[in-house]
Amino acid sequence: MTSPKNTAGAASLFRPWQLIGLALCITTGLFAWLGQQAGKPLTLATPASIEVVRGDTLAVVLRRLSAAGYLPQPRAVHVWARLTGRGDRIVAGEYALDPGITPTRLLADFASGRQRQYLVRLPEGGTFRQAMAALWASPVLKASLRGSSDADIMRALGAEHLPAEGWFFPDTYFVTRSDSDLDVLRRSHAAMRKQLAAQWQTRGPGAPSSAREALILASLVEKETARADERPLVAAVLLNRLRLGMPLQIDSTVIYGLGEAFDGNLTRRDLHTPTPHNTYTSTGLPPTPIALPGRSALHAVTHPAAVDYLYFVARGDGSHQFSRTLAEHNRAVDCYQRRRPAGCAS
Repeated sequence: MTSPKNTAGAASLFRPWQLIGLALCITTGLFAWLGQQAGKPLTLATPASIEVVRGDTLAVVLRRLSAAGYLPQPRAVHVWARLTGRGDRIVAGEYALDPGITPTRLLADFASGRQRQYLVRLPEGGTFRQAMAALWASPVLKASLRGSSDADIMRALGAEHLPAEGWFFPDTYFVTRSDSDLDVLRRSHAAMRKQLAAQWQTRGPGAPSSAREALILASLVEKETARADERPLVAAVLLNRLRLGMPLQIDSTVIYGLGEAFDGNLTRRDLHTPTPHNTYTSTGLPPTPIALPGRSALHAVTHPAAVDYLYFVARGDGSHQFSRTLAEHNRAVDCYQRRRPAGCAS
């Protein structure tokens, strides 16, 4: 038989406050262990990614990570996510798995939809169709507009009153696998409207008479020179010629007007072949831009240089010689185009 003394000692082992304390210690330790598992970096040697499709639960995604060898304790992370309220939301998409990333960070990415990003570039001076080709060359963008006409694309953007050419801002855009070509065009079109409006609102003396004209002129400047220091000078030449009623005589407008008929060799016959964009055969601006102008070109035409130049000719080194009179221009052509030393000396 057990003595009364031993019975009292045994009973003291099961006092309620001790049981509660023991349970708290176990719970705290378990929670700490779960948090430790959630804070351990995934076992990644090189960058990878995981695709979360619509309808996937967190448990399914964690098991997929475990099967790939990235996550040793998927159940522990799942329990920790449920206990901390971080497992209720998961957005479909592709997510980056970079070395050092923890389940905690990945869960935050899942919840916020912070997906893996790729770069796609719309080049300055490219045409609208070249921009579309760049979008369609992306390995991640959905080509929802392939086969669509320019008019159909602008209609899809709600800008059917505008030409496609020139109305998209050339820049590098971050995209995800859930994006489409139309998504990028929306951003690019909005960016061009914003850039044009900003430059137009701060325009200086000698600027064109409308923002539309500024955009067209900016596309010409973009094609004529890649030098930022020359763009305000080129803009001034074009604006001076327009005010005097002189044809602009810009080779790039001829090339644009010829389209696919241009074989890479601009001839005198090409210069005299009328097209809506040929600024040798007609005065004034072409009816639309001829390329996607960047910020520098937009700024140049809204802030042209205060000069009276009417001509410029390429020197052959990327720069141009600017002239005020036809005689000066002819001498510059002799010097830099025909390579006649007498023209340079005079």
